[in-house]
Amino acid sequence: MLARLLFFCGLFLASTSVVAMTIYKSKDANGVVSYSDRPSKGAKVFVFRDRMVERLEGQVFLDIKKQKGADSVFVRNDLYAPVEIELSFAGLKNVSGAPSRPIRRVLPARSNLRLALLTATRAGKPLVYTPAFKYSLGDPAGAAMAYRYPLPWRGGPFRLSQGANGQYSHFGAKNRYAMDIAMPEGTPIVAARGGMVVKTENNQTGRGTDPSGNFVRVLHDDGTMGVYLHLMQGSVSVREGQRVGVGTALALSGNTGNSSGPHLHFVVQRNTGMGLVSIPYQFNQPVGALPNFALGKQ
Repeated sequence: MLARLLFFCGLFLASTSVVAMTIYKSKDANGVVSYSDRPSKGAKVFVFRDRMVERLEGQVFLDIKKQKGADSVFVRNDLYAPVEIELSFAGLKNVSGAPSRPIRRVLPARSNLRLALLTATRAGKPLVYTPAFKYSLGDPAGAAMAYRYPLPWRGGPFRLSQGANGQYSHFGAKNRYAMDIAMPEGTPIVAARGGMVVKTENNQTGRGTDPSGNFVRVLHDDGTMGVYLHLMQGSVSVREGQRVGVGTALALSGNTGNSSGPHLHFVVQRNTGMGLVSIPYQFNQPVGALPNFALGKQ
């Protein structure tokens, strides 16, 4: 079983190219599914993008308090992490007090801040405006500290099925330096660095509605974040707002979301200015790579 898993995940080995590989999915007369970089009769292009879509609408939002002739515009951050926000206003009619340039601030964790007080230029007439609100997890100030990550799992040994700049799916800003480690479902996943749990997902089955599948995001003391993806449904054992140390049990590995097979996708990210990007990191011990069967390299 493990050999079959390693063979499957070997299709998606790391590459130094940042151009996406085209993978073809086919099924034989016995119903056996196979993947290759070479098209065959009846094969279809297998579309895979290991995107990370975290829905924060219920945790970071505008809170507009209306009073007679005035609107107080607050931004509320219910997350256990700072959030960088940008707020501007368009379509202004009968409005005074709107800033001429976008407001950009960093809101501390668990905070609520008033950013604008809009008043009516003509008393008794309604205020008309359209707010434009954007946000990104993390504080772009500061710099990542040097750190070598212990392996974020128990057991093995397991091997790398796709590394940094992997041509299969590790070519976007959020995942460029991610690593995929092929492992059986149910492998214990542990924190590779201490910090605050700021976001979790635990209820997805199979491909689910979020490409990340079930995951745990941990904010480190230097502002970087470690994210552990594609976890088994119902296995996440930590909660948002919990502080964890190196080796704390987080969950079990799985095959949820847009996963190419059972594996752990581990990435380190930081906010570099209204956007999260992955950053290079190293494990504190070598992790071997799988042969790239898709390209015929044994």
